[in-house]
Amino acid sequence: MATTNLSAYDKASIPNGKQFRFGIVVSEWNDNITQGLLEGAKSTLLEHNVQPDNILVWDVPGSYELIYGSKKMIAQNVDAVIAIGSVIQGETKHFDFVCDAVAQGVKDLNVTTDTPVIFCVLTDNTMQQAIDRSGGKHGNKGVEAAVAALKMATLRKNA
Repeated sequence: MATTNLSAYDKASIPNGKQFRFGIVVSEWNDNITQGLLEGAKSTLLEHNVQPDNILVWDVPGSYELIYGSKKMIAQNVDAVIAIGSVIQGETKHFDFVCDAVAQGVKDLNVTTDTPVIFCVLTDNTMQQAIDRSGGKHGNKGVEAAVAALKMATLRKNA
């Protein structure tokens, strides 16, 4: 459960993004949620001097497809990828399978490639929980993902 505002961070501690190129892969499923996450991520990258032309956004049908989309995005010579999705609990075990597969797929990309992939997939029990985390009362997980992407791109460059 979110206990802090996901959009709250020390802006002075975030690296300047002017030199970086970012890919964002966004699920079209639950687009009322994923578009809010995308806007939070993009606005944060821009606030930290990432040039608009250095933010490449691709849509994929659902969260499961984020893995393949992120893999292909890595080939576009980006410094980090943000995978944005929203999976909301339903009446079947489909939720468990999708959430596990996407988490494992993003982990696998982080282990097998040299480009950081940031997991910005909400896995909520209700639509209201997703709304609260995509620009609602708990802030915007897209902001948090962009901050992570900036930090990881810097780590990649300096490591």
